[in-house]
Amino acid sequence: MTKFDDEFTLIESKLSGFITEDGMNIEVWIYRSDAERTWLLEVVDEEGGSTVWGERFETDQAALDEVKQIIEKDGTAIFLSDPDETKH
Repeated sequence: MTKFDDEFTLIESKLSGFITEDGMNIEVWIYRSDAERTWLLEVVDEEGGSTVWGERFETDQAALDEVKQIIEKDGTAIFLSDPDETKH
């Protein structure tokens, strides 16, 4: 957990971590504030590019399942930084 200006605490899911697939590493961040019940999802690629979902997830497991489904369908390369492309 991380404290921000005594206003709220950021809670990171235990399901956050690294996924290696197709020779590429991505970092999956699943988190919420202590004031929220739903989870945010962010994937950071090897180059430091970030993909953040606009939707929130009811559970941290649902967020992780979303990433796994995308990897199964499109592979991890879908998360590589491309400033001209919107993925989600």
